[in-house]
Amino acid sequence: MEDIMKSKLFGISSIMVIILIVFTSCETISELNLSNLPGFSTSEVPLDEDTVILGLKEALEIGTRNAVDFLSVKNGFYKNPEVKIILPEELEKIDTALRKIGLSKKMDEFEETMNHAAEDASVMATDIFVNAITNMSFSAAWDILNGSDDAATRYLEYNYRKDLYKEFFPVVKNAMDNVGLTQIYKYILTKYNSIPFIEKQKYDLDIYITNRALDAMFLIVEREEVSIRIDPAARVSDLLKKVFK
Repeated sequence: MEDIMKSKLFGISSIMVIILIVFTSCETISELNLSNLPGFSTSEVPLDEDTVILGLKEALEIGTRNAVDFLSVKNGFYKNPEVKIILPEELEKIDTALRKIGLSKKMDEFEETMNHAAEDASVMATDIFVNAITNMSFSAAWDILNGSDDAATRYLEYNYRKDLYKEFFPVVKNAMDNVGLTQIYKYILTKYNSIPFIEKQKYDLDIYITNRALDAMFLIVEREEVSIRIDPAARVSDLLKKVFK
């Protein structure tokens, strides 16, 4: 029994000596990988809900600013097949009829100008979106954080699209005037409605462009959110690195 006790004491002493040697060879305790030692944990303080919400909002705000930078440049809509605004189905018969009477160039100009109106309006989207994001409330922040890669964007769209539309609609109408789209559209309708024996047409183009511009914004915001979630390099702040680790 005495030999066994001596053996145990020798073993414990040996371990203590090794630990002391390791400690004295390090300038600070932080140099040690204590997580490999029993009873030590170096895990960070768990996230709280307020931090999660701030992280989700920051991801959406960064996505919004990047979306505006991407879409508001010249041809940001027109030369991008993903977001290019094409003629609505309701105006296709007008397009066909007017091209038959030699107005193809005017119809091409019409479609291009629709896209330039969206580009012009997108410049003003930052404040509208960021204001909504700042004031939004999350009813299930943890579910959104742990949900799909586009969960925050989908939450924003589902709960706040109507409010964003109300704010964005007058901006689009103003942009339509600025780029000359309103006048072109009036000209096209006048030409079409002057064709004999044809049913007169009227279509709310401003509603259509507003919705297509919002669709494009949400598409790019979604893409930015996915990037932040899966690519550490896209987490450009300490908050994003903490929340989306």
